[in-house]
Amino acid sequence: MTSIRRRLLGWLICGFAAGSAIAGAGIFHTARGEASELFDYELRAVALSMPVSTESARAVEQAGPGFDQLADDRILIETWDGAGAPAYRSQNTSLPRYPAGFSTIEHDEVHWRVFGVAQPGRFVQVAQPVSVRNRLALRLALHTLWPLALLVPVAIVLVLVVVSRGLAPVRSLSSLLATRSATTLEPLSIDRTVPVELRPLVESLNDLLLRLSAASQAQHTFIADAAHELRTPLAALKLQWQAAMHDGTLSGEARTLERMSTRLNRTIRLVHQLLTLAREDAQSAAKTSRISLRRLCEQAIGDFSLLAEEKGIDLGLDTRPPLTPTDACDTSADLSGISILLNNLLDNAIRYTPAGGRIDVVLTRTEHGLGFDIVDNGPGIPESDLERVLDRFYRGEHAHGTGSGLGLSIATRIAQRNALVFTLRNNPEGHGLTASVSGLIADHNGNA
Repeated sequence: MTSIRRRLLGWLICGFAAGSAIAGAGIFHTARGEASELFDYELRAVALSMPVSTESARAVEQAGPGFDQLADDRILIETWDGAGAPAYRSQNTSLPRYPAGFSTIEHDEVHWRVFGVAQPGRFVQVAQPVSVRNRLALRLALHTLWPLALLVPVAIVLVLVVVSRGLAPVRSLSSLLATRSATTLEPLSIDRTVPVELRPLVESLNDLLLRLSAASQAQHTFIADAAHELRTPLAALKLQWQAAMHDGTLSGEARTLERMSTRLNRTIRLVHQLLTLAREDAQSAAKTSRISLRRLCEQAIGDFSLLAEEKGIDLGLDTRPPLTPTDACDTSADLSGISILLNNLLDNAIRYTPAGGRIDVVLTRTEHGLGFDIVDNGPGIPESDLERVLDRFYRGEHAHGTGSGLGLSIATRIAQRNALVFTLRNNPEGHGLTASVSGLIADHNGNA
């Protein structure tokens, strides 16, 4: 994956390292050349500073200032008198006499740098092994490179800091987009903190968000309008159907009429669910208010009590410790959304629980907050379909009845919009299903 940060760091660090290497090589060769010139100057200075008499030369060489380190530099001093006879030698090594001036020679497989000067009544020759000169020149040249060696890591750290701070607005923009929900399509704010280089990108993103918002709103409006327009004629058709059944004007086989009535009820419920789903999709944020979860559950149980009685289902309310039967379970939540969520789960449980079954609405309180479980003893859902049944219009092969596959999808959408945790699990004993909702923040000022 391409990374701007890695690319910038790679080019800057590699470029700086290459530049530092070239600069270091130049400094090294320059310092080495200057050191070589300095050693030539040393040879010349030693030759010109030699005393005339041999005894004085020996005394100066052993203790005189400026000559006490000649042995360390392996400088060889030789003199010849006016007749050409050797007069003085500082070491046991002996070199032939070479012409005056500087020269580089080889003697006994050793390279020497030699300087000779003719003086009145004598000839002075000073020599030094080239290997010694190179070693000393290398040492001096390396001493000139330590500031550059110190500068390289400091510059690399500086590059890392500068690149990191320079890309901070990009990371901030990425974090802002990553923390947005799928339904948040408001444009990004452009203020002074947004760099000039990122303004075209932010403006393009805002334009895209506006177009997506318009398209999403058009889709939600279409679904809501279509569901609203269909609900009215379907309700009228239902009334006309019931009237015709009562006055005897509608005749036919009872089984056929029952199927037609079932399909009509399913169509009406589907339109109602589509309208609910469109409204939930159109809302970007939940409007919270203080509600009593116990009172809301009691109201929902009362609304579904007749439907449960028709199937002989025992529908009741229970609590799970640490809650007690007297806890009001006050919380701050979206009253409309939680009510629709609870009603959808109860309607779904009643539809799939067989006659004579049992459904319990259990109020719970965990470390994640308040919640409720809808526990039934129906057929449950195969483990392979537990995740897929949350998709829109999906009905597994196990499903029976007049469902449309939208009830659990609506419950999932409401839970997501209210930042709740919604899960489905089969009961441990192998009979029934538990729909669990948790994450409601308890109002500690109340009885919860």
